[in-house]
Amino acid sequence: MVGIVIVSHSALLAAGVQELARQMVQNAVPLASAAGIDDAENPLGTDVMAIQEAIASVYSQDGVLVLMDLGSAVLSAEMAWELLTTEQQANVKLCAAPLVEGTIAAAVQAATGASLEAVIAAAQNALTAKASQLSVEHPSSVSPKPSPIESAEITQEIHLMVQNPLGLHARPAAQFVTTSSRFQSQIGLQNITKGTEKVNGKSINQVVTLGVRQGDEIAISAAGSDAAAALSALQQLVENKFGESDSIQNVGAVGAVGAQGLRPHPDQFTESDSKSRYSDSQPSIPHNLSGIPVSPGIAIAPILFYPVDSLQDGKKNESILSQFSLPVAAQFTDNPEAEWQQLQTALSTAKSEIQQIRQKTAKVTGEAEAAIFDAHLLCLSDPLLLDAIHQHVFDEQKSAVAAWQAVINETIISYQEIEDSYLQARAADIADVGQRVLRLLIGEELPLLQLSNPTILVANDLSPSQLMQLDLTNIMGICTATGGATSHLGILARSRGIPTVMGVGYDLLRLENGTVIGLNGETGQIWIEPDTAQIQQLETLRDKQLATAAALKAKAQQPASTRDGHRINVMANIANVTDAQLAQSNGADGVGLLRSEFLYLKKEEAPTAAQQEEIYRAIAQIISPHPLIIRTLDIGGDKSLPYLDKTQEDNPFLGWRGIRVLLDCPDLFKTQLSAILRASHEHPIKLLLPMVTSVGEIRATKQLIAQVKADLREREIPFNETIEIGIMVEVPAAVALADKLAAEVNFFSIGTNDLSQYVMAADRTNTQVTALADAFEPAVLRMIQQTVKAAHKVGISVAVCGELAGDVLAIPILVGLGVDELSLNPAAIPRIKAGLALWTMADVDAIAPEVLQFDSAEAVKSYVAGRLKIMG
Repeated sequence: MVGIVIVSHSALLAAGVQELARQMVQNAVPLASAAGIDDAENPLGTDVMAIQEAIASVYSQDGVLVLMDLGSAVLSAEMAWELLTTEQQANVKLCAAPLVEGTIAAAVQAATGASLEAVIAAAQNALTAKASQLSVEHPSSVSPKPSPIESAEITQEIHLMVQNPLGLHARPAAQFVTTSSRFQSQIGLQNITKGTEKVNGKSINQVVTLGVRQGDEIAISAAGSDAAAALSALQQLVENKFGESDSIQNVGAVGAVGAQGLRPHPDQFTESDSKSRYSDSQPSIPHNLSGIPVSPGIAIAPILFYPVDSLQDGKKNESILSQFSLPVAAQFTDNPEAEWQQLQTALSTAKSEIQQIRQKTAKVTGEAEAAIFDAHLLCLSDPLLLDAIHQHVFDEQKSAVAAWQAVINETIISYQEIEDSYLQARAADIADVGQRVLRLLIGEELPLLQLSNPTILVANDLSPSQLMQLDLTNIMGICTATGGATSHLGILARSRGIPTVMGVGYDLLRLENGTVIGLNGETGQIWIEPDTAQIQQLETLRDKQLATAAALKAKAQQPASTRDGHRINVMANIANVTDAQLAQSNGADGVGLLRSEFLYLKKEEAPTAAQQEEIYRAIAQIISPHPLIIRTLDIGGDKSLPYLDKTQEDNPFLGWRGIRVLLDCPDLFKTQLSAILRASHEHPIKLLLPMVTSVGEIRATKQLIAQVKADLREREIPFNETIEIGIMVEVPAAVALADKLAAEVNFFSIGTNDLSQYVMAADRTNTQVTALADAFEPAVLRMIQQTVKAAHKVGISVAVCGELAGDVLAIPILVGLGVDELSLNPAAIPRIKAGLALWTMADVDAIAPEVLQFDSAEAVKSYVAGRLKIMG
């Protein structure tokens, strides 16, 4: 039977809800609660470990439904979910339903023996009966006036149910538009459930503002020569849930939407009523404020308003729309062609800037967070938006600045009029893009922010692009007047571990720069100029949190081994000096993969040997005395360099990439080899070659290395004469020739990300087939086994450096297959070291051959999860 967990800030509230549900079903359903914290003076809060224990107490294969109240309850539930095993995660769902009504409806449905899906549906529809009895209609999203989709050709249409947790929010909408834009046919989209009109499926703004949520029925139409193919591709995209799982990362965000409209402090204003409630007759500022908890943690520091220019001259209290409007007078032009060209230049520059921010975000926080900026890029090429601007410029003779500002303002208004609060928050993304282009048009640069001291950043609202362009070193916390947990800023703040409170209201903006505040990102509380006792209390709580994190890191400094003492090196995959510092602090046994591409990307020319050597030495010094393995430039596929001549490829992942590029550009290659060799004189550095498929590639590389060594000897520049050379095993050809390749090198490093996609013939960047590129597939695991056997036969070591190495469930498999080293994201090292200590060699020797006999990745993961559950 499905179990139910109630998560609330209040223990009394949770107990009451639990008792009400228990009486409704006469104790027939497993119920548990996790509410409040152990603090007599401040009992309101949520505890991650208590939630995890509550889930465990009612857990079964039938599943568990978790219902939450608001704010940090959602974040705490998310963290608790992440601590579960993969098998448990599949059976535990978080729900955005109202706590009281949702719990009762779910309990009643569960008592009938219904499935987890049916229980979730009952909870989500819990308010229907009440609304009907009170004759209250459910609010529906108001879509902006769509442009009609007309075509003389025959229109084909399909109806589908949207299943991904957040519906067509920014990232799935971006995928929908990107896929639609690949086809010549006109694509239309309609939200059948809400009864909207049909909109242009190639317009990011119209797609998002349809307000399509999970469970909504949509109609997709296509008219044109490739209509059938377009509908087939879009159907696969929708049915594959846009590549999103039902994980808490998405469902939790839905739960947070409800909190966005709740203001826990009476002096906190919503954006819509701020102007009517705020006046100069209320000069006093409350000593305490509160807002929506977005990213947990404690911060105590002076505040600094950002951007500086948008929070001066009385602009602090303006809405997001007014804040966007820079002081630019509407102008007319007698040269529309010149104005249009000026706009095209600004759009091109903006795209380049956003792409750079996206690349930085992907490296710093991950691909999921970086996908935020895909919708920004699509907005810049939205056909309806550009058509409207074109009309303003050519038909109304408006300047580029005036036309752009008018259309962006109209678009922002259309988002703000939607009743769905999650989609309302997307107006900030439009404003972010709009303001970037507007600044470019008028030649105004965003002031650079140099922070030399710890600071809490305060803003009306802060865009993701603004945050990612700042040096985050001295940003202790973030506090905004508007926004909420579902904002994209919140996603990035959580990924960077920056304590954040949003939606505080406009009293926040009446503070002076330099005012010291205390901030609790777990509860949403803010203390203005806290007294000594309050500071001590906050520091005690902060120190406790830091001590826990430090203890985990300290434990990770010990050598990694199985429970019976078998050593396994746990190393780090890094991309820069900052990553190296994180790896060292998290207990890495070395760097198993330095992605040297970061030295080449976003440059107008290739780095010199001296520039590279300096960075390699700096990283080696940080990680010393552990080894540093430098992968030579791995370009091609999804990465390109502007200064390398490269023809357009239909399938770049099967084209000119990795070692192929390097051997075709010997001067570029020898420059990097020289830098690596020179740095190897004082540090244990190794060479790693990417995308090797043949013995000939290794021998050709050795010839170039010999030439570089001869040159260094002639110039009397010292280097490690016996530097070790390894190869990435990423393609089936390398596995098939592993015995021959092993005879040529000193070590292997298996890149399971690429190996999975090549073995399974599934592009891991294609959401329609990405699920197939699973490194747990027995076919991939057998490739790993074959590689390890060939390597060990001639006495060389094998590492795994793909995402598989960072998965706790993969540990017993990889160790059991004989893998000598694991190399992974630095942040995951403490978790993997702890996971390794759970197993003995007898355990892993039994598990590895067993999973090779299974027929699917799901079966493999389920089996290992079961073994892990039995152990504890």
